[in-house]
Amino acid sequence: MKKIFTLLTIACTFAISAQDEAPKLSISGSVDVYGTVNSVDGAGAPGVLIANPENANGFGLGMANTVFSYDGAKSGVVADIAFGPRADDANMAGAINQLYAYYNLSESVTITAGQFNTFLGYEVISPASNFNYSVSYLFNAGPFSHTGVKLDYAVSEDLSLLFAVTNGHAITSDDASSTGDTQFGAQIGYKGQYLNFIYGTVDQTSTSDNLFLDYTGGFDLTDSFYVGVNAAYAYSDDSEAGYQGLALYLENSFSDKFALGVRPEFFTTLSEADGDTDVTAITLTANTKLDDNFTLISELRFDSSDDYAIEGLPSEKDATVFTVAAIYSF
Repeated sequence: MKKIFTLLTIACTFAISAQDEAPKLSISGSVDVYGTVNSVDGAGAPGVLIANPENANGFGLGMANTVFSYDGAKSGVVADIAFGPRADDANMAGAINQLYAYYNLSESVTITAGQFNTFLGYEVISPASNFNYSVSYLFNAGPFSHTGVKLDYAVSEDLSLLFAVTNGHAITSDDASSTGDTQFGAQIGYKGQYLNFIYGTVDQTSTSDNLFLDYTGGFDLTDSFYVGVNAAYAYSDDSEAGYQGLALYLENSFSDKFALGVRPEFFTTLSEADGDTDVTAITLTANTKLDDNFTLISELRFDSSDDYAIEGLPSEKDATVFTVAAIYSF
């Protein structure tokens, strides 16, 4: 009897372990809406809508985002679906924001194939993951996502490496990559600081020598005060055009539910043919968590450009925009 009981115990243990290791489906996402008003005649709110910021004024919809993730011990898939005006320019193929499969070659090496959000930059597409509601000029300069293969290598607890081979980031899954041109990407991360590199084509009509350099990181100066940094440079010698910029993210948490932040940004579009254009944007943000799922973001943004380079308001040198956004995450 003892032997039978022992065998049953071992069998139950294996069954429980097998269940623990079985792939698990998880569903998450967010929805957001906003109200905004500017200081000039007509519509327009820089950074509020990624695709068409000139259409943002009054009340509007951001995006509805649902992420289906099926994770196993060694492999898994992610299907990230996003609808709405905010998602239109970021989605590369219809409603697909991300769609990829991954396999863990070891505890420290993962290979991913499909369409995945870019590893460049500080901000992301979903407003639920950003402190600010409007996005920066650096974010809108792209890239947003890549289609191809990447390898992540966690060298140690502090050091990580990434290598990627993808289509040009403006070539969507709906496009035929007739030229066969590619981009090569790499990242080195150390203690939360990331240096990113991309080289290659952007789309089927672009030059093939487009270089993107990006630094993204941040520092906790105190228990409540955080400074984030995003600096980027992009240029093509063949097209003699590119951009450069710097954005700082100064955020102070007064409690678990309330924080204030300032995002100063300086952005320049580089062009040998048309001349460089500069724009400065300063964003003041109050981020309030009403509960575990519901966040209210109040934002006052000042954009200024003597070169008429304000996004969505090309006829203005200065613009002030006030926005209140409600974001629900699940």
